[in-house]
Amino acid sequence: MEGLVLRQEKTPCMETSKINILILFAHPRFERSRVNRALLKGVSNLPGVTLHDLYEEYPDFNVDVEREKELLLDHQVIIWQHPLYMYGAPALLKQWIDMVLEHGWAHGEGGANLRGKVIFNALTAGGTRDVYVSGGHGHTLREFFISFEQTARLCNMVYLPPFVVHGTYLLTDRELEEYGGAYRDLLEQLTKGGTALRDILEYEYLNDWLQAGKETADG
Repeated sequence: MEGLVLRQEKTPCMETSKINILILFAHPRFERSRVNRALLKGVSNLPGVTLHDLYEEYPDFNVDVEREKELLLDHQVIIWQHPLYMYGAPALLKQWIDMVLEHGWAHGEGGANLRGKVIFNALTAGGTRDVYVSGGHGHTLREFFISFEQTARLCNMVYLPPFVVHGTYLLTDRELEEYGGAYRDLLEQLTKGGTALRDILEYEYLNDWLQAGKETADG
């Protein structure tokens, strides 16, 4: 990953460069999730960001594969945003991965359509961060999501650390607002381009990278 940079791409009709972000949002009980509401509120109306609510679009799990492929091709950064359900993702997101990331299109012979795109998980978890270590739940959160990382690698994508909101049941309204602001800050930085991804990859969470940048700026 040495020297890897999130590059901007020029569109044929624009002289300015732009990086588009696709949020693949999967939450079967979104109406009860104050945390995800806060996150999405934080990035609402953010230029270059497309919100795609999978449970809203496909309540019957009948994923429109060709439409999803077109969305992937139109965006340079992909976010799997979802709650942590039994140490994994909600079922529809797994359905999406199984159907859309096809051999011959996303990976395998002739499957180079996603090469170089950036992807990561944006997670909300009831458990606090300190329990996701050896001796707590037995694994780190990153270890629980190794299948997502391997899927990204199979598709020749760049898999970043996750953005995580822990202890969702304990958060105050003020803290929720702060997480929404941090999420917006993250997406704004990614849409600007020029981010050295090798620096991000050194961190366990994207939250940590954001905090380190803030401390550097303040210091």
